[in-house]
Amino acid sequence: MDGGAPAAAGMAEAFDGVRVVELAQWVFAPVAGALLADWGADVVRVERPEGDPYRSLATQGIGTDSGGVNLSVAMANRGKRSIALDLRQERGRALLDELLATADVFITNFRPGALARLGLDADTLRARFPRLVYARGHGFGVRGPQADSPGYDGTAFWARGGLAHVLTPAGLEYPVNQRGAMGDRNGAMALAFGIAAALLRRERTGTGSVVDVSLLATAMWTVASDVLAALAGGQPRSAPPGPGGGPNPLAGVYRTKDGRHIQLVFLEADRYWRPLCDLIGRPDLAGDPRFTDLAARAANRDACVAELTAEFATRTFAEWKELLSRIDAPWAPVQAVEELLTDPQVLANDYLGEVAGTDGGPTYALPTGPVQIDERPPVLRRAPEHGEHTEQVLLELGHGWEEIAELKEAGVIP
Repeated sequence: MDGGAPAAAGMAEAFDGVRVVELAQWVFAPVAGALLADWGADVVRVERPEGDPYRSLATQGIGTDSGGVNLSVAMANRGKRSIALDLRQERGRALLDELLATADVFITNFRPGALARLGLDADTLRARFPRLVYARGHGFGVRGPQADSPGYDGTAFWARGGLAHVLTPAGLEYPVNQRGAMGDRNGAMALAFGIAAALLRRERTGTGSVVDVSLLATAMWTVASDVLAALAGGQPRSAPPGPGGGPNPLAGVYRTKDGRHIQLVFLEADRYWRPLCDLIGRPDLAGDPRFTDLAARAANRDACVAELTAEFATRTFAEWKELLSRIDAPWAPVQAVEELLTDPQVLANDYLGEVAGTDGGPTYALPTGPVQIDERPPVLRRAPEHGEHTEQVLLELGHGWEEIAELKEAGVIP
């Protein structure tokens, strides 16, 4: 495999020697590139002279409204290099071809029409570079009447893909809102997996592949249980808020004395019923014929839920966490996101990592991601500034300083 960046912390990484050229913006496809960079790929990000519009987005106090590091951009572009090119100019487009000739992977989320106008569609590039893995992230798939329609995760994933509908409790006037980039980051995981699979296939066959992931398909995979229910003739809807969940009272959420919540998922309910009753000091419930087994508790669900609701209301959130820690059963506190930052499991497993700032500036934290190899997370590296590596990459391609100055004068590079 061609190109590549040095392995993080001097260790051999899964994608060492793999060069990725990324022509993408916003979150979906760029996060796939970041995941590959996490594990050693040399990801060269090609931006417009004016930069990715994501760099100027103000959102949740983590974008341009952060007052410091743009964490949104840092999350989507960590570990990459950035080159700025004006692809509207012939010389800029030619420079991209030179870069693609060194690449193993091309990642894009530009729409088909724009790619075709630039001569960057899959058929054209793969005819020129048959070993290239061509990976595209899109809203609605590459076929059908909306293949060239713009799509963000709030539209193609959350709204079109059924999540807003199935997760909104009945009776609300409007569907619940999506959290930031949920579909984008889930789709990026799938796109990175597809790229890894295509690279493995290329090692065996010598030929590249086209990898496609859409936000619409990502949504359908995310709610696959609901899709299966619909295929079986059902109409999946969100369960109404409240204790106890469905017919099994031990698979649901309960409110504590101080207004917090505990989630029980005792799917093997008969296995856990008596231990739970003993734990909370209510052996009488275990002996109650209304609750003796799963069928009895389902038949008397409301009464069982009422008993458990009353019990959970007698102890605080902290007291319940301590008490339930004594039972070997699946339960969890319903935590706020800010509580994850000090969660002992998060810290013990290095699910948050430190990133060194620019030029010795202060460090900042980012989620390391769900994948670990050999029981360790990736070593996180900062995201590049816009066009930070333009000159470096052009020098690697064999262009001298005089030519680089000419390219700047012509506006091909900023």
